[in-house]
Amino acid sequence: MAKTYFIKTYGCQMNKSDSEKVAGWYEAKGWKPAKRIEEADEVVVNTCSVRQTAEDRVFGLINNLTKFKIQKLKCKMTMQNLKLIKPKIVLTGCMLRYPIDYLREKLPQADEFKKISEFSQGSKFVVHSSNIHAWVPIMEGCNNFCSYCVVPYARGREKSRHFKEIVCEVEELVKRGYKEITLLGQNVNSYGKELTNEKLKIKNNLDKKITPFAKLLFVLNEILGLEKISFITSNPWDLSDEIIEAMSLPKIDRYLHLPVQSGDDQVLKKMNRKYTAKDYLELVKKTRKRIPDIKIGTDIIVGFPGETEKAFQNTVKLCKRVGFTKAYIAMYSPRLQTAAYKLKDDIPYQEKKRRWRILEDLINKSD
Repeated sequence: MAKTYFIKTYGCQMNKSDSEKVAGWYEAKGWKPAKRIEEADEVVVNTCSVRQTAEDRVFGLINNLTKFKIQKLKCKMTMQNLKLIKPKIVLTGCMLRYPIDYLREKLPQADEFKKISEFSQGSKFVVHSSNIHAWVPIMEGCNNFCSYCVVPYARGREKSRHFKEIVCEVEELVKRGYKEITLLGQNVNSYGKELTNEKLKIKNNLDKKITPFAKLLFVLNEILGLEKISFITSNPWDLSDEIIEAMSLPKIDRYLHLPVQSGDDQVLKKMNRKYTAKDYLELVKKTRKRIPDIKIGTDIIVGFPGETEKAFQNTVKLCKRVGFTKAYIAMYSPRLQTAAYKLKDDIPYQEKKRRWRILEDLINKSD
């Protein structure tokens, strides 16, 4: 009887894509997916480290999984026998930015700590969760070092996949019946900046001066059988005119996820975001002028150190002016290794919650 695996994924779409690779790794070895986490021989927990709440969920899951196994036992057993009954727990993903000794101390129930890159070795295919849509990572990591963000530490510096490799993957997906793709990256707008011209060879007549990401959108738009192209995430300071022009192509999704984080210039500066509220509003105006039916979503952090009520109200004003379709709103939590970790977390939880609720009701309220 084949061994079984179960993957529990936390965090962003990049983590979801990584979990599809992990599934491919297991199935290449002949393993089968378990229907329930409690029934698996191995449980892979693909972790997120962006906020403390994400890590807390991982601690809770692993503790509860172990307790569940103990409660399932109908008779007293030794710890040695218990190890034969409980599933092997493998921790992967962004929490591996921490030293292994630290993780072993915090999560003694975990049996193995394994980087995502270790799963990809020997895996010849990806198990997509949909028959018509596929995640397509085009780059990994980030060079921006926003003061609150752990991504450069968890995923490293920016590294783009070769242009031809991405195009070939999408062409192969279309041959297999996929109609929609989502291009993934921590900042897709900066795709290809570190690649050499040799790795960016494109057989078309596009102006060589336009950004690599814009070129990629133009080329993918020409693939017969592909019906819809989405992408996430975009940083405002890298959203060039060429990319906006490429976004007007017929197959490009009319949804742009453009994180603003705050509508206050002083807070943005402390966050190490490379724009002002005015810059952001002008970018939105420019985008909507070229693509009138575009819908815009965003990310916002409330309760960042030093965020006064006036600063928060500046964010509310910006949100009202933009009219976001949806927003992922987070309450600030200090993250080890980041520059903001040194700042005093001076906004009480209840106040963060109040600000979160105001924006949640403003942007994400039900129709």
